[in-house]
Parts: sequence; structure tokens; C-alpha cells
Amino acid sequence: MKSNLVLLVVLLIVCACSSSTDTATQTGTPTYTLIFIDKTRSVNVNKTFVAQKYQQAINDIVDQNIQQKGDQLDVYFIHENTSKARALNVTAQTEREDVSSASPTDREAAETEFGLLLGRERTRIKQQVLQQLMAQNSGASNQETDIWASLPVIQKANETGLSVKVYYLSDMIESVKGSDRRDFQKVPPRDNAQAEEWAKADAEKLKRYTIGSPTITMMLPFEPNASVRENNPAVTQYWQTLFAELGAGNVSED
Repeated sequence: MKSNLVLLVVLLIVCACSSSTDTATQTGTPTYTLIFIDKTRSVNVNKTFVAQKYQQAINDIVDQNIQQKGDQLDVYFIHENTSKARALNVTAQTEREDVSSASPTDREAAETEFGLLLGRERTRIKQQVLQQLMAQNSGASNQETDIWASLPVIQKANETGLSVKVYYLSDMIESVKGSDRRDFQKVPPRDNAQAEEWAKADAEKLKRYTIGSPTITMMLPFEPNASVRENNPAVTQYWQTLFAELGAGNVSED
């Protein structure tokens, strides 16, 4: 575990340094980024493949979405109490100087300074998110996976009026006890048709959450050669259908 963590930190620093000059060329509505990290027993971030995939994902997410002052990023843990499990909340403070009336030389200097400051801020944010990725959850909350509970979190982000982007670092195996809930560990959808049927039925119960039209990316912890039993495509189909029924603008799987 320690060697994996050291490797991740080294990779993080390298990636952060290489992307520090990757700055935005346009400004607009700030972005609200939500990262949901699975902290249940079915996802092991100490596995080399999972750790490297999720570490790279964090680097990419921060570089793509932290572009200007006001961009916000929250990290929530997925477990039995997902909606109350916010682990991190940061807002970008690096501001691009108004150089509309400056000389070309001064504009270039201002852009260079902005790039350096933004790169440093991104590095700090990456390190904070990585710490949450590697945090262990050995408590009783790791027994259930309540992904439905992420919906009120997305609704709250939508109410800010910002552009919302959602990332699930999870196997997406909903597993909650109760006759009105889904437990894909015990009873997964048998095929895409059943997955769509379940998702549409569940969407009717969940439409009380106004999530807007966020982009949603599911980043699964499965290796390319994982079996269908381990990486059930019908589970992915369920979530793609459910999120689309609730209004998501784009839903993808990575």
C-alpha cells in the first residue's frame, strides 16, 4: 500500500507540473464539479490498476474543470450515507487579470503569471482529492452502496446555476436493503431490457430531484479483461437510462 501511494504521489506531481501551463483561453460560467468516490467494500483503491486509473482521472478532472476563479469542486464518499458524506469542498481563487488595454508584452506576462498561479492551485487541489481517494473506510458504512443518495447532492449543485459536471469513481453496484430499493449484489438486472425497465420505473420515484442537465461520467474500476459477471453491462445500462430519464445532458462510461 505504501509503495502504491508513493507511486501515486510521484505521478501526481509529474502530471501537475506538466499541466501547469494548460490554462483556459476563455471565461464564462464557472464549473461545479462533483466527484463521488466509492468507499464500500466492493471497490479496492489499493489495487494497482484501480489506483492508477483513478489517480489519472483526478488529474484530468482538475485540469479540465479548474480553469478560472469561482470554479468549485466537491468530493463525496459513496457508502450507506452518501448525501451526508462530503469530504472536500474547494473553490478556485486564481483570477485572470484584465489586460484588455495592456500592451502585448504586458498581456503575455499576465498570462504567464496566471498560468503559474493556476497550475499551483490545481496541484494543491489534486493533492487534496488524492488524499480523499486513498482514505480508508473500515466502518459499518461500507456495507451498503447508496448511489441514489447522490441525486439530492446533484440537485443542490444545479441550484447554484453553475455548469455541473459529475464523476462517479465507483463500480456503480447499488446495494441498499429494503423492498423499495435496488440491491445489485443480490439481484442485478439480467439484461439491458430489464435494466431499462427498472431504471424507468425508479426514475418515476426519483423525479422529485431536479438535477438539471449535468454531464455525468461513470469511471468503473474494472480492468479491460474483466468478466461480464464482474463488470455487468446491464448495470451500466441501468444508470445510463436512469440519469437520462432524470434529465442528464450526457452520460458516459469510462
